[in-house]
Amino acid sequence: MIATPGAFLRVGAILLLAVVLQISGFGQMRVLGSSANLIPLAVAGVAFFGGSIPGAASGFAAGLLLDLALGHTAGTSSLVLTAVGYGAGRYREVRDPAHGLAPMAFGLVATAGYLLALGGVTFMLGVEASVSLLVLRDVLVTVLLNGLVALPVFWILGRALRGALVSDPLARGRRQRTREAGPIGLRGLEV
Repeated sequence: MIATPGAFLRVGAILLLAVVLQISGFGQMRVLGSSANLIPLAVAGVAFFGGSIPGAASGFAAGLLLDLALGHTAGTSSLVLTAVGYGAGRYREVRDPAHGLAPMAFGLVATAGYLLALGGVTFMLGVEASVSLLVLRDVLVTVLLNGLVALPVFWILGRALRGALVSDPLARGRRQRTREAGPIGLRGLEV
């Protein structure tokens, strides 16, 4: 990602919109007893298109904004989302995500990692919560819902971040056209 003020504003607007939509809208829409979570998708999307460092920074910013907006223990979501953003961005830098369904896999893994790590961090911090097998059902349904929602979310994020990207990770590499060459002895003479 090209570090310009416009890129910072785009990523900031994306994260603010994701947090506001999650708190006000998507958190209340229940499907099979659970709801989709846009925040790990937004962080994974920025990491997918920008890389590991923008992914980690956006994860920290989104987590801190989420914790402050909801009044949770400051730092729990930002710690987990920083790791999710860095991991998704690093995987994208090492592997070629040119497949059309790569955003779905990124969304599934990012959401599962976020929910499981957030559960572990809140448990270690001693936040009291009831734990039962229904929690695992909610996690599974949320991961599956985010897998379905990931394709349109990543498409929108790709469109929003297109001007700040060095290269599009979903662009398919095309073979260049072969050059016509003359006889070996006459190259460079333009005959």
